[in-house]
Amino acid sequence: MTPPTAHDPCSRGLSRRAFIAGTGSLCGAVILAGSASAAQRKSSASTAPIADGAHVPVLVIGTGYGGSVAALRLAGAGVDVHMVEMGMAWDTPGPDGKVFANTTRPDLRSFWLRTRTKQPLSHFLGFPLDKDVPRYTGILDAEEFGGITVYQGRGVGGGSLVNGGMAVTPRRENFGAILPSVNADEMYGVHYPRANAGLGVRHVDQGWWEAADCYQYARVGRKHAERSGFPFVFVPNVYDWDYMAQEAAGAVPKSALVGEVLFGNNHGKKSLPKTYLAQAAATGKVSVSPLHKVTSVTPAAGGRYTVVIEQIDTSGDVTATKAVTADKVFFAAGSVGTSKLLTKLKATGALPRLNGEIGSGWGDNGNVMCGRANHMWDATGKLQASMPTAGIDNWQAGGAFAEVAPLPTGIETYASFYLSITKNPHRAAFTWNAAAGKVDLDWQTAWKQPSIDAARTIFDRINAKEGTIYRTDLFGTYKIWGDHLTYHPLGGAVLNKATDNYGRLHGHPNLYVIDGSLIPGNASVNPFVTITALAERNIEQIIATDL
Repeated sequence: MTPPTAHDPCSRGLSRRAFIAGTGSLCGAVILAGSASAAQRKSSASTAPIADGAHVPVLVIGTGYGGSVAALRLAGAGVDVHMVEMGMAWDTPGPDGKVFANTTRPDLRSFWLRTRTKQPLSHFLGFPLDKDVPRYTGILDAEEFGGITVYQGRGVGGGSLVNGGMAVTPRRENFGAILPSVNADEMYGVHYPRANAGLGVRHVDQGWWEAADCYQYARVGRKHAERSGFPFVFVPNVYDWDYMAQEAAGAVPKSALVGEVLFGNNHGKKSLPKTYLAQAAATGKVSVSPLHKVTSVTPAAGGRYTVVIEQIDTSGDVTATKAVTADKVFFAAGSVGTSKLLTKLKATGALPRLNGEIGSGWGDNGNVMCGRANHMWDATGKLQASMPTAGIDNWQAGGAFAEVAPLPTGIETYASFYLSITKNPHRAAFTWNAAAGKVDLDWQTAWKQPSIDAARTIFDRINAKEGTIYRTDLFGTYKIWGDHLTYHPLGGAVLNKATDNYGRLHGHPNLYVIDGSLIPGNASVNPFVTITALAERNIEQIIATDL
């Protein structure tokens, strides 16, 4: 039987219009998710804006994985911490009674200061799926550089709000290539377990998974992987699996089972506001200023730093400019945010003693996406849980690990969808563009070819075995590979190069980096557990020696 293609939507008894409507926001729904619940909001840190002229012992720029670890551990050591977050607190329901928008119905909550959505999975049958939306400080930033679009979370909780929760610890044999200056015994014996515990990482119950309608797509992915001789591996997640089982039983409001992932998850996902940030808030020593953006950090008297911060409204307009002082500053704005800020501060003379490694070593974690059109007898299911649970491991032989990812449209697609993480040697650098007054990134789209080649080691073989073809309509017209983006930005302030081996920036005492910019471009798997574990390692040393 001829497999379904992008040009034959009715081969499944499905009209073109219905399919387009159902896939109207399949923007990489597989890898992105978020959460906020009433219980979460009650445990959030104080969000009173910081006052102009204030002094704080520690200022943390960003509320993602690294920043949240730093805040919790410093607070536990008795230090008062103030966190500055460019995005919103995400603690107020919208007109629909929900904090976050649904993946298939993007609205003003969905994108960061855009007037038109920019969806990772942007087309179907050659038709564009993006639409106009009001400009608003939404949860997902699609930041465009010359050769790549970088998707990032905006809000208290950072990237934890907009990922699929796939909590993977790298294979130990791969760790030396990820962080060569870090002791693997210490990481795997202490800090990875600590990070997994703090994040609430759990494996899905495989007995339940085998019978659950919502994971039929993953079982099809397993069948195809194993028939082609590839290892199929289960990986844990930070979703509350007990909650998902109740969703399936109809006992609680649905979240993962109505496809919530790309623009936030309203119930079951354990994002940082439910874990590290909730614990930090409970100490009473952590406060947060949402909708605040750091624009400058300069040395001040007494070894302190003056930090200039712009307060913005939900249209992105500046409503106040504040100058505060801090004894110590932790850069935790994510790989792009931290790298851009440090690159600017060095180039403009605000922090002139930063070394020449600032801005270098940036990579995309080898991200590339693709879809396959399956035969009619390989239905992937109308109901698909938005939280991925497994992947195809061809890292050693072919340089690729591929998430078996959902397409949670509510209709049968007969399609398998994947996000691959690959060995890609290319590294980019951030530079200051004085004429334009902004930071540039010199990534080239052609540098994605090694990632495509690595992904082909899996999917060419599966297609040959199954007699199937690639989808050519998901990322444009007649375009197989989603090679225009990354969800996993890493590097730009690399450990033991731009910083010492624990994240202290060279040249300026009491300045630290504690986020994904420390990891040089590739983590071999989804990186947030490694970012968290590295932050646990580094802050332990900093507390022991610098306080």
